[in-house]
Amino acid sequence: MEERQAMAVTHRLSLNGRKKALVTGVKDVLSFDANEVLLETEMGILMLRGDELHVNRLSLEKGEVDIEGRVDSMNYSDAGTAVGKEGSFFGRMFR
Repeated sequence: MEERQAMAVTHRLSLNGRKKALVTGVKDVLSFDANEVLLETEMGILMLRGDELHVNRLSLEKGEVDIEGRVDSMNYSDAGTAVGKEGSFFGRMFR
């Protein structure tokens, strides 16, 4: 239990002027394109939406991702509910 709590403290989301985002505590990059970046973080699934999004730096060993572009929204979903009995993450997002 202590290990899980220590891991959760390492997640950070920093957004500078809606143009640069630094995310730590990243476990995996699930998908990305110019309009959306979907990350699995220690605190759940994180979806960043915007325009001209670029993943500039990715280090899964350190759990860090740098993203540039115009960020319009950020949304979390619990990691345990990303895919489950109720369907896929995207299925629930667009009901």
